[in-house]
Order: sequence, then C-alpha cells, then structure tokens
Amino acid sequence: MENQTLIRNLEQASVIRLDQQVTVEPQQTSSMTLVQRPNFGMTLFALDKGQEIKKHSSPGDAMVNVIEGVAEITIGDDVYNVRAGETIIMPSTIPHGLRAVEDSFKMLLIIVKP
Repeated sequence: MENQTLIRNLEQASVIRLDQQVTVEPQQTSSMTLVQRPNFGMTLFALDKGQEIKKHSSPGDAMVNVIEGVAEITIGDDVYNVRAGETIIMPSTIPHGLRAVEDSFKMLLIIVKP
C-alpha cells in the first residue's frame, strides 16, 4: 500500500518549527491548512497586531495552541490572554473569537467536529 499524505504542506519525517511555517504580514491574517476533513481540521495562522478572527460559533470544539505572541481570546462573555506555549479550548456552539495583541502572533488551530 502506498503511503498516503494526511498532513499537507509540511515536510514529513523531518524536524520542523511551526513558527517558521507561516509569516506575519503587515495588517493581515495568513494561514496554512494542514488537514481539512469533514470532522477534523488543523490550520496554522499568523496574525499581525490588531488583526482578528471575528466572534462566531462552530459545531465542533476548537483548540488554539499559541506558538508565538499573545492573543485576546473571547469565549462567550469571558476574555482570556493566551500566550506562547499555552493552549485553550473553545467549546462547540459557544461564540468565540480572537485578536492578536502583539506584533507577531502565530497559532495552531485544531477543530474537532462530531
């Protein structure tokens, strides 16, 4: 059976640094999709200071692993400052969003749907 690549856009069987895979562009949000399936997604994001992902809800749980910088993450009415090396889970169906607080913010977003 041939090896099927399930995680795209990253070199396999090689040590990599996720912070070097996406670039922060002035006044923009950049992303790189690693996995996109009906019930599972993994995406790297890079946001410049002040850029945001507007508040929305999702049918799945979303886990943010901050790679670089700080983000203000809103879940429902609660606001969290999440820093590099920290992770937060945004529960399904509860409105959530985020805003980059520093000049360079990078994260790995993992979404798991039922």
